[in-house]
Amino acid sequence: MQAILTVTTPFFGLVLLGWLMARRGLLALEAIPGLNGFVLFFALPCMLLRFSAITPIAQLLDGAVVAVYLGCAALMSVLAVALARLQGQRWPDAAFGTLLAVFPNSGFMGVPLLVALLGPRAAAPSIVALALDMVLTSSLCIALSQLGHPGGVRPALARALRGMAVNPLPWAIAGGTLLSALGWRPPTPVWRIVELLADAASPVALFALGGMLARGPMQRAPGAPRPPAAWDIVALKLIVHPLVVLAAGGAARAAGLPLDPFAAVVLVLVAALPSASYVPILAERYGAEPGRLAQVVLLSTVGAFASFALAVAALQPGAGP
Repeated sequence: MQAILTVTTPFFGLVLLGWLMARRGLLALEAIPGLNGFVLFFALPCMLLRFSAITPIAQLLDGAVVAVYLGCAALMSVLAVALARLQGQRWPDAAFGTLLAVFPNSGFMGVPLLVALLGPRAAAPSIVALALDMVLTSSLCIALSQLGHPGGVRPALARALRGMAVNPLPWAIAGGTLLSALGWRPPTPVWRIVELLADAASPVALFALGGMLARGPMQRAPGAPRPPAAWDIVALKLIVHPLVVLAAGGAARAAGLPLDPFAAVVLVLVAALPSASYVPILAERYGAEPGRLAQVVLLSTVGAFASFALAVAALQPGAGP
């Protein structure tokens, strides 16, 4: 456990540092969108491009990994939507609560953390999971959020597709996969720029995440009630989701699906990550209540400091070559 915490604590520590700096006014709230823009459009795409480019193409196109992770995402989505609707939630709130229960913080936290913990081989399953969540899980939840809306599902899906078309992260993964397939690298000066930006992705993203988590409560109007803590979504994300992926991986291997044991462990740890931090921002665009969703991101991030380390200790994964 001490060895695990030695790796994981700095990642969560950077989130805490960003939170403290924002709370004390040393990180201006107006600067947080700029940090997020740098991460989203420059640093994180370069990190994903680099990891994809240096990963063997067979690992990036692993059908068993896709089938297991996508099947679990579908099952979790059904479970989370059913629970939310039984509680009487509106479709927008139910849909984006579901996205928080299913979509881990793979980009800002998961890929660099798992590579630091398990070695470069952990990049491929993490990137595959991130791509599936960005393209399919997000689109499904956006469509669900518009059920019963006068505009209908089709305009919402069209907006989601336009958003994905200008999102640099899927393009970075696709570009890195192409480089891996071709076995080609850009000229050294260009690749060095990519590496410098990639090295900045993790610390800046985690620091900005801390600022984002602090910003919500700080911007709440004086006397406004605190959003209710959605512990059910937090439990789905940190406990149920990894257990579902663990069970699905075991069932897939028992059924003869060629799922690499190391990749199966990585998928469980991806599922054990806290909720994706961008969901409350996306939800506000589609009519959901962002305050409660932001509370989920905060609680799942704090809770994951312990639950993620326990998951790693329980699985005892070896580092990939």
